[in-house]
Formats: sequence, C-alpha cells, structure tokens
Amino acid sequence: MPGRRDFLKAGLTLSAWAGLAHMPWAWGKVPEGEPLLLSAVDDARGRHCLAGATAQGELAFISQVPERCHGGTRRPGLGEVVMFARRPGRHFHVVNTATGKKQLSVAASEGRHFYGHGVFSPDGRHLYATANRFESAEGIVQVFDAEEDYRLVKELPLDGIGPHELRLHPDGETLIVALGGIETHPDYGRVKLNLDSMAPALLLMNRHSGEIHARHAPSHHQLSCRHLDLAPDGTVILGYQFQGPEWETPPLIARLDGKRGEFRELALSEFLTPKLRNYIASIAVSRDGRRAAVTAPRGNRVLILDTRDGRLLNESGLEDAAGVVAHGDGFLVSSGRGGLYRLSSEASTPQRLTTLPLHWDNHLTLA
Repeated sequence: MPGRRDFLKAGLTLSAWAGLAHMPWAWGKVPEGEPLLLSAVDDARGRHCLAGATAQGELAFISQVPERCHGGTRRPGLGEVVMFARRPGRHFHVVNTATGKKQLSVAASEGRHFYGHGVFSPDGRHLYATANRFESAEGIVQVFDAEEDYRLVKELPLDGIGPHELRLHPDGETLIVALGGIETHPDYGRVKLNLDSMAPALLLMNRHSGEIHARHAPSHHQLSCRHLDLAPDGTVILGYQFQGPEWETPPLIARLDGKRGEFRELALSEFLTPKLRNYIASIAVSRDGRRAAVTAPRGNRVLILDTRDGRLLNESGLEDAAGVVAHGDGFLVSSGRGGLYRLSSEASTPQRLTTLPLHWDNHLTLA
C-alpha cells in the first residue's frame, strides 16, 4: 500500500496526525536541503490550514488559519513564503519555511480585500498583491515593504475589476496580471455581482509607475482571466474560467508570445474542451520553459502543452486535479482528494506519491 507507506515515513506520524484534532500547529523534521511544498488545505474536520510537504510527499507541518487561503509566493533569498487568503479574504500570512510557523499575519487595509495571489520583486524587498477597493469595485495592486514588516507603501490602479493571479516578467520590471473582471464585495461573500458587464483582460504593467503597457482581451467578455505562468522568454500561458452558460464551450487557454507579443487563444479538440467543464485552476511552466502543465479540477484532467506553439502534448486523468508546480524535469500535482503526484513532461500517467487526510487547494508553492 504505497500511500500508507509514504504516510508512515512522514515527519508527522499517524498518531501525531490524530493529535492535530486538538492542536493548531504541528511540525515534522524536513531533511536539510529538501525543498518544501506549501499549500492551503482543509483538514478532515473542515478547518482551514496551511500545510507543508516534501517533494516526496511527506507531510512536514500543518498550521490552522482563520480563513481559507489560496495561493502563495516565495520571497527570494530568504526562507519565507507568503500565503494569501482566498477571495474575498482579508489577510496574508508570512510562513517561516525552516520551522513551518507563521511569523506574521497582515490584515488588508480599510475597504480592501485580497484575491489570493501575490509576487515579490527580484530582490525580495517589495511584495505585490492583487486586491479590491470593494466600495468602488476598483481592482488594484497593493505594494508592501517586506523589510518593514510588510508595511503598505502604495497602490497601483488597474483600470478594471477583479485582478487575480500575477507574475513578474523575466525583465524584472513588468507585472503580468490576470484581470478576472468579476466584481465582489465582502458583504456578499463570493457572489459574482456583474456577470453581464464583465471586462476581463491580461495586463502588462510597470511595477514602479503602474503604467499599463498592454491590455489583451479574451474572445468573450465572460471568459474570466484567472491563472497564468511564464516561460523564461516571457511567453505567458493563461487560463480562463468561463462565467457564461455551462453548455457553451469557449476556449479556456490562451498564449501570449514573449518575443512577438502576439496574443491568441488555443484550440483544443472538440472532444476535450467540454470535458474541462469551463474551469482552469492552476498553471505551471517547466523549469526549461518548454512545457506547461494545466489543471482542470472539475474535468478531472491535467494537460501538458508546448509553450512554444501551444500544442497539446498530453492529457492525463486525475480526479479533482488542483495545484501544480514545476519540479525537476517535470511537475508536482495535488488533488483536492488528498493525493500528491509526480508528472513528467513526457509521461501520460501521474505517479502517486502519497494520499493524506486533507483537501489541497488549487495552488502549490515550492520553497
């Protein structure tokens, strides 16, 4: 039974896991030099937590948090990862990867909420987080000074609604922002307030001045731009979540060429597109920049694309496929059912590393 064997090898034993019913935090030893995989999770009792695991699938820590979290980002040069509350969350948490402990929690400023994602400047000084001025429904990027306990230093307007995931271009100066186009307000939880008037886009923005250099709109106004990753040459692979009728099957993945600046949506087969159920959850580009893995949890699929031309290279079935991150010559993929898998750029079948008694959220962060 590979899953049980992997779990028994974990830093947290089964008896220690049972003790978590009464513990807000626990830590298991991680071998020196071993990368740490972080994710938001819900435990078996439905409590919201942050968890860390090794790349071999061994649980390292779990820490309870007051609201459900979503994505994370590693601070360059330091053993810190910032994990963001899920829309419309009001906090982000700074986790020390050497101990697994939260060393700081930062609340959103008055009249703001976060969208679950952020990214650091190359030197690790500034953190850029997507946020919402919820009374005016204005999407913004908030800039925090990490060297001053993550003090908010400025806000960059986006001339749009609902920014979600963002990444830093390899030039170190440009933020790539997926503008979802969906209006939300904390008084209404996750209710989408403007589906008829959505205006999603992919934005390229100067991280210093806030000047928007380019805006690329999807082919349908209800194709919410949500998640993305970049290749070393600046090529962007972008995933949509369609907010229109479920029987329609528009394209769900787009590509922005890093050299020519050409934006186009990728045509998958007429048989595959409906199986994805109009929802892309997470995207990761391989370390060599030649492949991208795309998860579709509602469709129980993981796709592998060629980043150079957008061709579909592989399709794998994986129940409730959730987060994905580049690792080695391939990827690590999580499942909302508790599984953690290794997937090579060439293989058609994910290799299960372990199954844990928790529900992984839609993103993985490697520290």
